[in-house]
Formats: sequence, structure tokens, C-alpha cells
Amino acid sequence: MNIAIVDYGMGNLHSVSKAVERLGYEGRVTADEAQILAADGVLLPGVGAFGDAMEHLRASGLDAVVRKAADQGVPLLGICLGMQLLFGESEEHGRNEGLGLLPGRAVRFAGTEGYKVPHMGWNRLAFRQPKNPLLAGLEEGHVYFVHSYHVLAEQPEDVLAVTDYGHPVTAIVGRGNVFGMQFHPEKSGELGMALLRNFLKLVERRQVEA
Repeated sequence: MNIAIVDYGMGNLHSVSKAVERLGYEGRVTADEAQILAADGVLLPGVGAFGDAMEHLRASGLDAVVRKAADQGVPLLGICLGMQLLFGESEEHGRNEGLGLLPGRAVRFAGTEGYKVPHMGWNRLAFRQPKNPLLAGLEEGHVYFVHSYHVLAEQPEDVLAVTDYGHPVTAIVGRGNVFGMQFHPEKSGELGMALLRNFLKLVERRQVEA
């Protein structure tokens, strides 16, 4: 099974690749359109600013490639900033258009008393849709977040899990073959790795069914 890790110049590619390898799968870091579209599953990591990331994706043509992979039914997982990129837009440094695979937008944390920005550290997940295959067999627990912006999903059914940071914060999303995790699964201990393993199992099941 081949997992493509999209290299558009703004992602924690090494740690994500190593996490995939630790789970017994082949993770290929690539910016090649043919390799991404031929992959069994696609990971879209991301760190940094939303607008910069979309600029890199558009400049390389990888925005269209990621959309095409998703449209073809290839399982896609956005990680951290990569999850935000799946949505329609972000207000980070002005309005920036995203990939538009899921309806919603990223907004900045208000930074109320007791809740600093960025949101950084371990927070507990609360499953909204525990029967989703991405959460199958797992128990709620803590994962590691680093972000200043959070997603407001337009469709509640797209939100699989939330965390609390002064208010409910979208932590995991999913619709069809498109998923996202706002936290870093590769840095989130056993639960993070179990979530990543469940995504890779989804990819395997699609292979069998194809």
C-alpha cells in the first residue's frame, strides 16, 4: 500500500513519514502529480500560515492535484494546518481561499482570559461521532495541539470530535473520503498513532473493495 505525503514546502514531512513507517506502511514524500494520484491514500500535513500554504499549493499546481485525488475517492487526511486547508477559507492575515473540499472557515481564537493564543499543549478529545470508522475501537483521550486558528464547520455532521479551549473547538473532521485532524497525531502518543492507524486501515479497506 502506497501513501503519498504531499510536499508543498510547508509541512512536518519527516515526522509524519516516520509515523507512517512505524505503523508498518510505506509513506512517500512527493510533489509529483502522478505519484499522488496513483497513491492509495494521501496525507496533507501543514505548519505555518494558511495564505502562504495555499500560495505554495497553487504555485506548484498541487491544489488541483489534491482536489482531483479527493474527487476520485482517494482517502485524504489533512493534518494541523492541512486540516484547515481542506475548508473554504481562512481569515488568517486577511481572507484566503482554501481547497473547498469541506464547507467552513478558519478563524482566530479570541484569546480570552485563561486561554492563551496560540493554543498549545495536550487537550482531551470528545467524540461527536464515535461510530465513524476513523474513531473505531478508540477511547477519548488527550492529543497535542499547536494552533492559533480553528475551524468553524458549516455542517455539524462533518465534525467527528472536538476539544474544549474556552469553547468547543473542532478537532477531527470527516466527510466521505476526506478527513482532517487539527492536532498532530504523530506527536500525540498512543491515541494519535491509533487515529493515524485507523485512517490507514480505511485506505486498506478501500483497496480491498476496489
